[in-house]
Amino acid sequence: MNCHFGTILWNWISEEAVEMEHELVELQKHISSQRILVQDLMTGVCHELEQWSQSNDGTDEVKDGAKIYDPQDSLSKLEDGHNMVFLENFDILLAEHKVEEALEALDAEERNSPELKTTGEISTELSSYKSAFLKRKAMLEEQLIEISEQPFVNLRELRKASSGLLRLGKGSLAHQLLLKSFGSRLQRSITTFLPSCSACPKTFSATLGKLVFSAISLATKESASIFGDDPIYTNRVVQWAECEIEFFVRLVKENAPSSETVSALRAASICIHASLNYCSLLETQGLKLSKLLLVLLRSFMEEVLELNFRRARRGILDLAEPDDNFVLSSRFASPLSPFLTSLDSLLVVSGMKFMHIVDDILEQLTSSAVFHFGGNVLNRISQLFDKYMDALRKALPGPSDDENLTELKEPTPFRVETDSEKLAILGIAFTIMDELLPDAVMTVWKWQDELVQKKESTETVVYNSGSSVELKDWKRHLQVSFDKLRDHFCRQYVLGFIYSREGKTRLDAWIYLSGDGQQDLHWGSNPHPSLPFQALFAKLQQLAIVAGDVLLGKEKIQKILLARLTETFLIWLSDDQEFWGVFEDDSVDLLPVGLQQLILDMHFTVEIARFAGYPSRQIHQIASAIIARAIRTFSDRGIDPQSALPEDEWFLETAKSAISKLLGADGSDSSEIDDDHIILHHDDDSDSDDTTSSLSTLESTESFASASMGELESPYDLTDSEN
Repeated sequence: MNCHFGTILWNWISEEAVEMEHELVELQKHISSQRILVQDLMTGVCHELEQWSQSNDGTDEVKDGAKIYDPQDSLSKLEDGHNMVFLENFDILLAEHKVEEALEALDAEERNSPELKTTGEISTELSSYKSAFLKRKAMLEEQLIEISEQPFVNLRELRKASSGLLRLGKGSLAHQLLLKSFGSRLQRSITTFLPSCSACPKTFSATLGKLVFSAISLATKESASIFGDDPIYTNRVVQWAECEIEFFVRLVKENAPSSETVSALRAASICIHASLNYCSLLETQGLKLSKLLLVLLRSFMEEVLELNFRRARRGILDLAEPDDNFVLSSRFASPLSPFLTSLDSLLVVSGMKFMHIVDDILEQLTSSAVFHFGGNVLNRISQLFDKYMDALRKALPGPSDDENLTELKEPTPFRVETDSEKLAILGIAFTIMDELLPDAVMTVWKWQDELVQKKESTETVVYNSGSSVELKDWKRHLQVSFDKLRDHFCRQYVLGFIYSREGKTRLDAWIYLSGDGQQDLHWGSNPHPSLPFQALFAKLQQLAIVAGDVLLGKEKIQKILLARLTETFLIWLSDDQEFWGVFEDDSVDLLPVGLQQLILDMHFTVEIARFAGYPSRQIHQIASAIIARAIRTFSDRGIDPQSALPEDEWFLETAKSAISKLLGADGSDSSEIDDDHIILHHDDDSDSDDTTSSLSTLESTESFASASMGELESPYDLTDSEN
């Protein structure tokens, strides 16, 4: 019962409230209509009085002392009434916050009374009204400022307030308040978003950038729609946008993950990519902020890259350490797994780990990051590869390694002994250098090509050309780093071969002094290369067989490796001062047969390379230089080359025949002479000198025989003329 009564009472009250509201609205309409009626009446009366005043030029005197009627006085009173009505109406508009109607009323009043805008002298009555008018105008200005400064003012009201201030002649203030309002909006959005950054450490920068650049875009659009393209206002927008971008970059740095983590690298890359895309959109609105953004982000990106690659370098040093969290990738396991049959799995896994470290960094990069920081990344990858090559180089034992001196050596996680293991190390390094690393890099660099296709500016084309040069230089650096490892192997292998020989198979100058009882090799019954060179041929043949198994499918590296081994052997012979010092010693007797044997050995060495399928101009040049030096040395000791040496074809045929005999074949099947064979011209002494000067282009380096182990560890410059 009580509930029913309460419902009835509530309905009655609601109906009464609606009726009262309706009556108030009707009353307001009535007052407005009466106000308009009074205004029209006053306007009509003023108009009639003005006409009456114009039709009566004279003055009528009123008799019996009556007062003279003054129409101007009546007009003044009517004007005062109009002014009072205007001020009252304007006060009502201000009270009701009808700023647009108030602005229209102000404009209309100023058009009707131009003196309200003047600054000269006016009558006392008008001065009083002007003061009241300006006071109302200032009140409207304050109201518009108050609207603009409201923290949660909507965009429509803000636009009206800014336009109103501009109409009141306060354009500079209006623009300042507009930018301030957008800045406050942005700050509130950022404050709301920042606590969630930790939940998305890699992508938070993109969301933050969207907030900032969207605010800049909207502010630019509103400024242009209200204030036009006035340079004063557009410059202020640019300055404001630059300040907001600086604040944005500072927030990214402060809220990013630790700089040495891949999450930080991903966050920085995404930040660059997203921000530059936003900048591209802003360029359509006349704002060019990309250069400023890159300047601000460059130091941050370089710091993140440096710390990430520093962490990667530590990982290279720990490749031999077991890692339970490491997961083999088929991308890297498949090309490297063939070496498991010849090598300890630890070394093969180290190659996979190396590629995993590099690939983990590359995967974090975006196309924009590659476009602007690709050269930096390539240089750092090169440094990582150098570190890895150093680790593999230390795994190769030197010829004088002594187990009793292990405590004096630098510790190394890897150690190999057999030829197959050493070749497998070269195979791993070559596969990474020639296949895995370029593939991993080019996969990421394709994103850059896609970005370039979207941009057709001249600046982009020039940069893309520079990027191609950077890639070529990077690949060249990888090749040089691998060549150092390969040349180290060749030096150690050759030194091991030379110093491990005893007796007649040991290479020294004395084998060219005895002549084995022969006075002339040419007329001997069985001319053949000396035993050390026959042993070299057998050693290279044996290594070629092992290389064919270990480096299956990599014929390029097999041939280059054998050629480099042969070159290294000849370089040692050319630079060994102890070897040549014996010939230059006046107390030692020289025989023509010694010169003949040395020249035959050089021809034999060149034929080894040609027969094995790796003819090298470098081998040819070094052998020619050794022959020229030998001829000069023996000639200085009184041996006449013209009478001592047979025809060039004899050396060539004898070398070919020796190879055939060593292989168990008939020497009559020797091939024809070609340009790869050494042709000597020794008709006179002057020709010999010319040959020497033209072939001795290799600068003499320190002797292998006198080099310490520390010196042998350093890179040795062997230029491959074919590469």
